[in-house]
Amino acid sequence: MSTWDFVRDPSSIRLLVNYGEQHGVSAATLLRRTGLHKEQLQDPNVEVQATQELLVIANLIKALKNPPLLGLDVGLQYGFTTYGIWGYGLISSATVGDALSLALRFMPLTYAFTQISTTHLDEQIVIKFAPPAVDEPVRTFLGLRDLAAATRLIADLMGQQVQLTSLKLSIPAPSAEQTRGMPPGLLGCPFEFQSDLNAFALNTHHLMRPLPNANPLTASMCEQLCAALVEKRRRRYGTAELVKTHLLSSSGQAMPDLPRMARLLYTTERTLKRRLQAEGVTFRHLQAAARQQLANDLLMDNTLSLDEIGSRLGFSDQSSFSQAFKRWTGHAPGQWRKQTRKDIP
Repeated sequence: MSTWDFVRDPSSIRLLVNYGEQHGVSAATLLRRTGLHKEQLQDPNVEVQATQELLVIANLIKALKNPPLLGLDVGLQYGFTTYGIWGYGLISSATVGDALSLALRFMPLTYAFTQISTTHLDEQIVIKFAPPAVDEPVRTFLGLRDLAAATRLIADLMGQQVQLTSLKLSIPAPSAEQTRGMPPGLLGCPFEFQSDLNAFALNTHHLMRPLPNANPLTASMCEQLCAALVEKRRRRYGTAELVKTHLLSSSGQAMPDLPRMARLLYTTERTLKRRLQAEGVTFRHLQAAARQQLANDLLMDNTLSLDEIGSRLGFSDQSSFSQAFKRWTGHAPGQWRKQTRKDIP
């Protein structure tokens, strides 16, 4: 199971299809090989697989001949209403920090394919978007789309007057012809091309900023509805699959332990252990498998130190992380990172 491989409602695919149609591509072309029909995209009760959305994205890229900034342009279409109850929960939060906390907590209810992580550096909060392990050019598209969608949410939450302090893209600088019709940057910050990651930063004082549409009752209701939707998917797909989803989408912060996982699922530790036992697995087993997969993914981000990766995976120190990684792969994490980066064309 990949970090992004969880079911989602059809809103994102509907947005992709609408975008394609506005640029002269038919819905039938975009939905080719997905098994979906355009009428299904209007039904909020329909659930689609992540792989179906990837097919739509690949079809869109091919039909439009892969313009280099396509992901950015598409991502800017993702307003908070696209995300349903998750989006309303953000905009009704008390502060930007509260909205970010809710966003990370219920990330499996979004359409993000990238691993979204946050770090604090020199009074700035840096938000990184590590692309998933899928084929190009879809991989690049997803990194740009998820970053642009996040800036659109910030603009919706805080207004256009907020300014980023940096905006980095991993793609080469496009030509003037290729950027025609696109802004030179986002939220007052110009693009920095050819970076080693996709990321943006803003001052941490923004986290305490009250939101203009804050409503504690609405925020509480949205949080409960998000939790109910998570519970609905648990019943349909099983507790183990839901635990995997939360573990694998935790790369932006420390991996949940058993007590925190129980809180995320709105249940007790005892009930969670009983449900997993009924499915023939243990939380420790799921956590170990998720740690190994996330370790591989996080080591691909050369901006993260081994200490930081070990901390995010819940290890007490780098030595413990290194010993565990060597048991999994037969290699030290630093050695594995160098070899893997050497093998990437």
